[in-house]
Amino acid sequence: MTKPDHPIRQVADSLLNIEMELRQLGLWESELPPEQAFQSTKPFCIDTLEFHQWLQFVFVARMKVIIENDHPLPAVSGMAPMAEEHFRGRPEPGSALVRELEEIDRLLSGG
Repeated sequence: MTKPDHPIRQVADSLLNIEMELRQLGLWESELPPEQAFQSTKPFCIDTLEFHQWLQFVFVARMKVIIENDHPLPAVSGMAPMAEEHFRGRPEPGSALVRELEEIDRLLSGG
């Protein structure tokens, strides 16, 4: 029986897949939003950032720092439902991204 991948490696792979999906959807941005956009107190910075911006500039960026510095992974994640809501009624087909977020939610929740 082969030993399963270490959770950190699986999370890192999942982060790469999330980035690839955002790029394929044309939603990966090269410029950082204004600093004040990150000052939001609302979940996902919903009042100052689009969901895909939050994914790129907050979630993916923070997770990369956590992994690179060998910090403990967050124990809970619930991004897939937010992504489903975000892509409902939008022109971009977000189903592959939602699946990647379901996977990282599962990994972070220990499922």
